[in-house]
Parts: sequence; C-alpha cells; structure tokens
Amino acid sequence: MASSMSEMYASMTGSAPKGGEKEFKPNLNQHLMCPDCREMPPNLVEEFSSGDMVCGSCGLVLGDRIIDTRSEWRTFANDDQGNDDPSRVGDAMNPLLNGSQLETSIGFGEGIRSRELHRAQNRTQNDKATKTLLSAYREISHLCDAINIPKTVQDSAKHIFKLTDDAKFFKGKSQDAVIAGCIFIACRQAEVPRTFREIYALTHVSKKEIGRTFKALEKFLQGNREANTTGSLMHSLNKYENTNSTSAPQLCARYCSNLGFINTHQMEKVSRALAEKSAAVKDLAGRSPLSVAAACIYMASHLMGDPRTSREIASVAGVSDGTIKTAYRFLYHARNTLIEEAWGGNTDRLPVN
Repeated sequence: MASSMSEMYASMTGSAPKGGEKEFKPNLNQHLMCPDCREMPPNLVEEFSSGDMVCGSCGLVLGDRIIDTRSEWRTFANDDQGNDDPSRVGDAMNPLLNGSQLETSIGFGEGIRSRELHRAQNRTQNDKATKTLLSAYREISHLCDAINIPKTVQDSAKHIFKLTDDAKFFKGKSQDAVIAGCIFIACRQAEVPRTFREIYALTHVSKKEIGRTFKALEKFLQGNREANTTGSLMHSLNKYENTNSTSAPQLCARYCSNLGFINTHQMEKVSRALAEKSAAVKDLAGRSPLSVAAACIYMASHLMGDPRTSREIASVAGVSDGTIKTAYRFLYHARNTLIEEAWGGNTDRLPVN
C-alpha cells in the first residue's frame, strides 16, 4: 500500500523515488479530442474547403480557420470556362522586371467605384520604367520569332537589355538600336550568329549603327564581368568573352537548311568542311564569310549530286550570284586539296565556272 502511494505521489509531483529510476520529465504533447465522444485515438477530420476541424463521429466543430499546409494545386483550367482556380499563389518573381513584385491585384467589378479603384491601382503600380521594359521585351520576342531565334537566345537578349537599362548605359539612344545590338550579341554568345545584314533587314537599323552599338555593348559587358556585377544575368553572360566575327562554317548550316536539300545533314557536313579548309586558299583571304559560305555550298551541292544554282543560293545568302561564282572559281582551282574521297562525291559533276 505504501509503495503504491509513493508511486502515485511521484507521478503527481514529478519527484522520482530513490532506487535509480528515470528522472521525471513533463509530457508536453497536446492531444485534441472530442469532449462529447472522448474517443482515443480521436476521430478528427480536417475540412480544408471550409477551414474547420470536426469530429468524425458526432460532427462537433472543434476548430475553425484551419490553415491548409498541403502542397499547392496545379490547375490547367481555362479561364473562359468560368471555373474557379484553386491556386492561391501568384507568379514567380521575374528577374527581368524591377522591384520585389509583391503586390495585390484588384479585379474588375460592377459599379463606378470599382472601376475607379482598379484604374487608380493600375496608375500606381504600372510605373514608366516597367512599361518601358515590357515594351522592349515584347519587341525582342517579336523580332526573334520572325527569324526563328531560340527562346534561350531571346531571354539572353532581354537580360542584356535589362542590364543596360539598369545602368542607364544607353540613355538617350534609340531603343531600336539597343534592341538590335542586344539580339546580335546574344546570338553570338549562344553560337547561333546572325550577320549585320540580317539584323539590319530585321530591325531596319543601319549596319553602321548596329556595329557601333555592338562594340559599346561588348565593352560594357566586359567591364561588368571584370567588376563581377552580372549576378542577375544568365550563366553565359557571367562568363562573357569577346567574340570573333561570324565565320563561313557557322553560316553553312543555316543556309543549307533553307535550301531544302535531299540530305541536308550530309550537305551541311561537306560544305562546313569545305569552308574550314578554304581558309588555306590565299585568294579567298579577306573575302566576306557570306560569299565564302555560299561558294562552298555551291561546290558541295554539285559535288554530292544535289545541285543548286548560284542564283538560288544568292537569294538565301544575300549576296549576288556573280560574287558566288567568283569565289567558286578560287575553290575550283584548289579542288584537289579541298575535296576528300571519304565524302563520296564526284568531282566530274563540278562546273568549271
């Protein structure tokens, strides 16, 4: 009897009896149960749709305003169907825009007061700097889509524009020229180069102005790389390096795909190899990469039995057919050192002129 009393006293007071028993520690676990049912374990149900916690046996509400700690919904519901969107979060932060972008949007509603409130909020949040950036981004996307530039290159061009806009580097300069320079340098960094002539045809900015903007951008990005201030840019821009001019082998792939050869991959491979070897032809030194690439494609097409006329190639490369034939004559004279037997071509198909 005495031992049972001491154990009861120890359990109530927390004092451990002598004899090496474990030290008393308070039990901080909280158990929530229905006061009516008193079931153990409790039969509780969390209704996140209403934010209530109820007893599954008798229906008694034990708590309200329950926070839903589950993962967020993914929804693919169309807005025009009038369905409720279960998502409760906004868009992720856009590194191309200014500010923290933490804001509350006011939707449309009925009545004059609701419309005035929505209009006032738009005037407050949509500042001039953000509107300028969004306008430039739309223009970059539109221009890049017109010549099938990859999405990654578009994003890189937008990042470059954002960096120059933050630094006010081209303040007072034509936005069209800055956009043209950003697209040009982004293409070179991604190794999908476009020529000055192509960017001019795309943006209608003079080649001289594009070249001037390009040189200024290279100097600006090089300075930022040395100062290590390009943390907000893409990884490729963090390791920015000055690029060389567009080479003839780089142009062959794109021109071949536009000419619709039967075996585009083979034609691209042969023309690129010819363009790389043509660097040893002294008579072609100093000539435009456009004319060299066009002449190599002209030779490769006849060599591999899928010929294209000089006029067809000229329309794709943007040079005259006379220029192509002039460059081709130098390639023809050096054909024995340029053409490899492994290509499987027939030199008898090559035109003399």
